[in-house]
Amino acid sequence: MSARRTKFYLDKRNGKIMGVCAGLADYTGVDVTLVRVGVVLLTVFALGPIAPVAYLVLGWVATDRPRELDDMSDEDARFWQRVRTKPHASVKDVRNRFRDIDRRLADIELQVTSHNSRLANEIDALR
Repeated sequence: MSARRTKFYLDKRNGKIMGVCAGLADYTGVDVTLVRVGVVLLTVFALGPIAPVAYLVLGWVATDRPRELDDMSDEDARFWQRVRTKPHASVKDVRNRFRDIDRRLADIELQVTSHNSRLANEIDALR
């Protein structure tokens, strides 16, 4: 399942011609307008006729984006973009989140299991 989320797809729904620039924008997390401007600038100033050929080949070879990925929340989309661009950093981020959750759970456990007469009195008052 995760291999499908980390693969490059054409985004024909948000694309203008073949969906290549929209797919690159979705893959990298960069604004689609910046990707389009970058492709035009690369075509004019750097790559010349190679850029349109590469664009067409990429549009021909890449597959369309699956419909199941359209239902992702914005937070999930940002997470998978980070996984695609910096997988090591995303693993570290998940590890840090779990460490933080574990620390908070330990604090709650300490509060509940420690002898706290004020808390015990409040619980008894609720009964």
